[in-house]
Amino acid sequence: MFASEKSVYIIGAGISGLVAAIELEKVGYFPVILEASDGIGGRVKTVEAYGYLLDQGFQVLLTAYPELSRYLDLDKLNLKKFKPGAIIFEGGEGSFAVHDPLRNPLKLFSMAFSKVGTVWDKYKMYALTKKLKEKSIEEIFDSPQQTTLAYLEGYGFSKRIVHNFFKPFFSGIFLEDKLSTSSAMFEFVFKMFGEGYAAIPQKGMGEISQQLYSQLEHTQVRFQTKVSSIEKNTIHLESGNQLTADQIIIATAPNEIVGKEILKYNKVTNLYFTLQQSFIGKPMIGLVPDEQYLINNFVFMTDVSKSYSSDGRALLSVSIIKDVEGIDSLENMIAKELEALTGINANHFEHVKTFSIDKALPILSEVKNTLPLQHVKLYDNVYLAGDHLLNGSINAAMTSGRLAAKTLMANDS
Repeated sequence: MFASEKSVYIIGAGISGLVAAIELEKVGYFPVILEASDGIGGRVKTVEAYGYLLDQGFQVLLTAYPELSRYLDLDKLNLKKFKPGAIIFEGGEGSFAVHDPLRNPLKLFSMAFSKVGTVWDKYKMYALTKKLKEKSIEEIFDSPQQTTLAYLEGYGFSKRIVHNFFKPFFSGIFLEDKLSTSSAMFEFVFKMFGEGYAAIPQKGMGEISQQLYSQLEHTQVRFQTKVSSIEKNTIHLESGNQLTADQIIIATAPNEIVGKEILKYNKVTNLYFTLQQSFIGKPMIGLVPDEQYLINNFVFMTDVSKSYSSDGRALLSVSIIKDVEGIDSLENMIAKELEALTGINANHFEHVKTFSIDKALPILSEVKNTLPLQHVKLYDNVYLAGDHLLNGSINAAMTSGRLAAKTLMANDS
């Protein structure tokens, strides 16, 4: 039987599912993607509301991710870059900037005397950046893993810089405030920031998913088609219908589908506001280290890409990783926090939309960069894809989709 004659189903039209379909098409398969929602992208989506582009959860693309060159034309995405570093907001005490002296040597003097940390901390930051540039990704993930907090303390960073910079910055990436995420993930992300840039496509993170989708020529996507379970080679749909498949790739959280709880997730609440103009005025992220605030970080998306707004107003994305369930008038409370942090009257922050993302990033005690092909196979003719197999990143989602397709092809020959 030719590849084109075999029924191959991919469950989930997120990054990993789309990449799996791209790889399968290359060798003649005609996959069918079953997607529970009404659109592609999974967690990498952008919606338009009231004339604004809203990414579902603040996300960035790290241009040094090695998988990007396989699947994306970065020039066509028209990437808009963030400036390296961050601005620390301390409420009534004002704000101060943290710069990358390797990228911007002119900021070295101001960094040396910045209150973000000690002079020794700045040297340590420089040394760590240099060390990780020389350390391969394979070496990073093969190294013994501990928590990020233990790693930073063991490296000799002071409590001050951990509190002021590392905790709010990486909490916003890992979506947890204890820095309990694996040190290998920290090293990988830190290396990616050091070797490339954080960026967003001009018209939103969803453009990444759209570009992957545009590469598919022989793949059918069935939207609003939720899978309830899989039994051998039979796919049971929530509608009550059944599908028989020769091969299946589960490119979504397998929890419900395989009938048991496997994964737990960190969550994030993402609020969007508009203002007459940005109070940051540059493409940098604002960090809030003081734990009395719900806000972890914020950024004016329009400081990075003006296309996020159609009316010239500034669009502010605010991220919260603390539990806010049950809080009434969350939008008003966050506007009051923004007033306390910036001195701008809360009434000037016009709320646009709030996203509550319960399954934002998988919680993984140990992270990986790749897997042996046999570990991608769940059982005969059923394979797994998704960042939960490796690490919580777009790079890992792409890798897992490629590995799932490769394993399917190897077992189907």
